[in-house]
Amino acid sequence: MSFADTQPTLAPPAVDPAPAPARQPWHWQLLQLATTYLPVMLMALLALCTWWLVKNTAPVVDERPVAAPRHVPDYQMNNFSVQRYTPAGTLEAQIEGTELRHYPDDDTVEVDQVRLRAIDEEGRASVATARQALTNGAATEVQLLGQAELMREATDKEAAIYFRSEFLHAFLDTERVFSDKPVTVTQGGTQLRADGMEYTHSDGVIRFSGRTRAVFEPRPSKP
Repeated sequence: MSFADTQPTLAPPAVDPAPAPARQPWHWQLLQLATTYLPVMLMALLALCTWWLVKNTAPVVDERPVAAPRHVPDYQMNNFSVQRYTPAGTLEAQIEGTELRHYPDDDTVEVDQVRLRAIDEEGRASVATARQALTNGAATEVQLLGQAELMREATDKEAAIYFRSEFLHAFLDTERVFSDKPVTVTQGGTQLRADGMEYTHSDGVIRFSGRTRAVFEPRPSKP
């Protein structure tokens, strides 16, 4: 079953007083799960981990005369892995990459083949991967570029949730995620595709732009 040009703006549906409210359609359930689990905090951890990594690693001091600013890295790290632990000693987040570069002219950090894994209080993992990640020095913005994927691990009650796009831009100070590239949200056999999206964590609303299509996993037939 498929739908084209569905309503691109998602907001909590109005609930009419009733003794036994009807079960919401599957596409509403999927999109509500998407807004609930869209890992803004996962991307925040990515920014904070890269910021901590650079700020706590002293660059090589160059005493040559200062030249005009150029966009060249002053610090690089290859095939790195950094872990962050809770006060109780359990793993909270881990960031890996093939190369990290810090650019002093605009105070940005680039990470190639980035992979971030974050674990919540219930032990459920979320993973973010991309060909490249870019964050600013203040750790208020993160961009995932090229085959970006955000995954929320499955549980006994629900399948894993995936967000895929060639570009995801998170504004961490306003808790907003934006993409002007095609985006796909998948859970089990249910999938939603759109030309772009914007998610605002403060009001829990995800807006899909352009052409939007959804394919829903059929319900199992009753015996």
